[in-house]
Amino acid sequence: MWLLLAFCSAGLLGFYDVFKKKSLANNAVLPVLGLNTLFSSLIFLPFILISGLKPEWLSDSLFFVPMAGWEVHKFILLKSVIVLSSWVFGYFGMKHLPLTIVGPINATRPVMTLVGAMLIFGERLNTWQWAGVSMAVLSFFLLSRSGRKEGIDFKSNRWVAFVIASALFGTISGLYDKYLMGQFNNMVVQAWYNVYQLFLMGGIIMVLWWPRRKTSTPFRWDWCIILISVFLAAADFVYFYALGMEDSMISIVSMVRRSSVVVSFLFGAMIFREKNLKSKAVDLLLVIVSMLFLYWGNVHR
Repeated sequence: MWLLLAFCSAGLLGFYDVFKKKSLANNAVLPVLGLNTLFSSLIFLPFILISGLKPEWLSDSLFFVPMAGWEVHKFILLKSVIVLSSWVFGYFGMKHLPLTIVGPINATRPVMTLVGAMLIFGERLNTWQWAGVSMAVLSFFLLSRSGRKEGIDFKSNRWVAFVIASALFGTISGLYDKYLMGQFNNMVVQAWYNVYQLFLMGGIIMVLWWPRRKTSTPFRWDWCIILISVFLAAADFVYFYALGMEDSMISIVSMVRRSSVVVSFLFGAMIFREKNLKSKAVDLLLVIVSMLFLYWGNVHR
């Protein structure tokens, strides 16, 4: 069940990436990210308020947010800092790189999660799963070759470095999620980390963007900004629910979630008319095959 939920989360994440790319086109990055945190908070705020004021309305549902003290919230606040760091780097990288480059780079993120899961949680992979991971690693090196055809040098391009930094923070977040879901209610974590991110992002905007707003890239409203929050909230809800299941493996869930690259790649080709699609399609095929190996390995554990 948790594996199917991971695939569902992956599909939602693919559309999240598409709407994010659309919103960032010729737009100021920090206000877009700030509005994303605002709308994400507004999605979960009613559940927090209803759970506190009228708990009987939600107490038997998946959307109930139990009360928690500082001993829980301090862990959630740390989660917010980690995720927001990943988002800031990721949004800037997404704006300046083709979606068909960013997606496959992010698709290799679970390899780092795998190493962490093995070291921290003692997770072990079988032969099929190792084959899937190896293909994901190979796809990264092939992707760097495709990027050079567009003048993107993976060794010196700072936006590639931003995406990789985003992936590193995302890996830390994924490993931390496995710990959090083993200790706390998933709705407590998801609802409150979005609220904390809103306040953190507000401070970043006031310090870094607001004083320079007239001399930097101007902000323009795009309705896709709302869809970023909607699809991210749905993807994370399913993801946290999957991680909360006793037999779930963060190394596999993280890898499956990266199959979102299929959705983002197709939209990058059809909507954004990106280049060198044939060579990138080979990289994408390796990612898909790696996901199939992981799925097969999980079935035959």
